[in-house]
Amino acid sequence: MSGSERTAPDQGATGALRILSAGPGVTIQDAGRHGLLRFGVTGAGPMDPLAFALANRVAQVPDGSAALEISMGGVELEAADAPVTVALAGGDFRVTLDGQAMPAAARLTLEPGARLAVKAGASGAWCYLAPAARIDIAPTLGSLSTHARSGIGGLNGRALAAGDVLPLADPRVLPGGAMELSAPALVRPGEVIRVLLGPQDDYFSPAEIAAFLAGPWTVSVRSDRMAYFLDGTPMTHAGGFNIVSDGIAHGAIQVPGEGYPVVLMGDRQPTGGYPKIANVIGADLGRIAQLRPGSVFRFAAVSLEEAVEARRAEAAAVADGWSLAPLVRTNLSSEFLLGCRLVDGWVDAFAEW
Repeated sequence: MSGSERTAPDQGATGALRILSAGPGVTIQDAGRHGLLRFGVTGAGPMDPLAFALANRVAQVPDGSAALEISMGGVELEAADAPVTVALAGGDFRVTLDGQAMPAAARLTLEPGARLAVKAGASGAWCYLAPAARIDIAPTLGSLSTHARSGIGGLNGRALAAGDVLPLADPRVLPGGAMELSAPALVRPGEVIRVLLGPQDDYFSPAEIAAFLAGPWTVSVRSDRMAYFLDGTPMTHAGGFNIVSDGIAHGAIQVPGEGYPVVLMGDRQPTGGYPKIANVIGADLGRIAQLRPGSVFRFAAVSLEEAVEARRAEAAAVADGWSLAPLVRTNLSSEFLLGCRLVDGWVDAFAEW
């Protein structure tokens, strides 16, 4: 099925997603709150920009539209008032629809009352659910992205919880029924994370930079949407560890006084006063975000040209590097078979006798 297929929205129609249960860290995120860092307002936005963008593209909504960001705590929800198609993309999560196993990456239609559960699976830390609709909540400072620390955006500035209802404007049912999403770009082994060195790599000796790249580093259990703390051999600063505070980009890697690197993520602070030895390249932000606590990896320094080329490849993957195929059921339970109309009539075998 082509990614260019479109259906017209049912203008004026409404629906909703009702949250039945939610683990910690399930939030509404759009492309982020941009242009306000100078006022001390964090951008927020998706932890895995690639998976987020793919989910929106598959759901056939405008790029950057609000979606549900699902943590390893998982979520269970149902459609209310009207059917709606949703797209799922991200880590290798366990997905069930009314108890039936579904692919981790898929496009599914939820009928009213149908229960969709998304739980942590074999790998990955984040999954995105994009409805073929507009989440009808008023933006805060131009965005629906949730920044729970400051209590802005999303639904009342907080993570989602059981009982929450997310109103949907113009919900659509996309053709094709249940579809499996094939997106090779979502397969991103996390053993190596690419970085650009700087801007304060001169605060470290060549030997310390080499040790930083060699690692290995382990994602700490203290990690969250603000920062991924790394465990390993502590680093030593060559020029002190205090700088004049400057702006923090997504993926900036600070090294505080204790010597353990900290990768600043979606909910990062706007400014910081520790030297930044490197920055994760844009194409690897989702790769490192999908690492779970306890994951072991190392960094690899690349050139600016390599970073730009990787970003272009990522954009191409979102544009047309994916496909949909009808979902083939392999677990035909008795409940499922009984729900199918396998017989449409009968004949009298003795009628001609």
